[in-house]
Amino acid sequence: MLKKDLRLKYQERRENLSIQQLDDYSLAIANQLLKIPIWDFSYYHLFLSISEKKEIDTSMVLSILQGKDKNVVLPKMVDHQNLINYLLTDNSIIKKNHWNIPEPVDGIEVPPKKLDVIFIPLLAFDLQGNRVGYGKGFYDTLLKTCRPDIIKIGLSLFLAEDLISDSEPHDVPLDYCVTPDRIYSF
Repeated sequence: MLKKDLRLKYQERRENLSIQQLDDYSLAIANQLLKIPIWDFSYYHLFLSISEKKEIDTSMVLSILQGKDKNVVLPKMVDHQNLINYLLTDNSIIKKNHWNIPEPVDGIEVPPKKLDVIFIPLLAFDLQGNRVGYGKGFYDTLLKTCRPDIIKIGLSLFLAEDLISDSEPHDVPLDYCVTPDRIYSF
């Protein structure tokens, strides 16, 4: 299936979820993450959810990271395709941007090469680890500046598609994708 068709399909599937389903799925995904061997690292990049788009609630993942005393790094959009990464601290101020994405106002910048694990938002993914986001390229741009060994984990409310037929060479595949019912490893 083409990316544009998958975007429409999965945005509609999200819209049809109840708040209870979204909460249940988000908790199940957070619990699934505990089964992956990623907990010996220091710097974890985590996106904050756009509640209006019924994205997975990452607050539960954030609680796990904080409970394990990890350095949590949050993204901030700075232009049409770039993200700056800020360390989450007690002094971090989070505000929604013009797309309703919660992000830090400012803070201690963390260079992309320092990141060990990155949790990536997505709408859909396939059995090869290719993903479909909103189509702006923020995470593809960020991933090109990270270390090659960074662990890339997609968080998905739904199971994999067989194939995203228009994946491109510049698309960076995932290492894992975690759903409420399954962990995919690529």
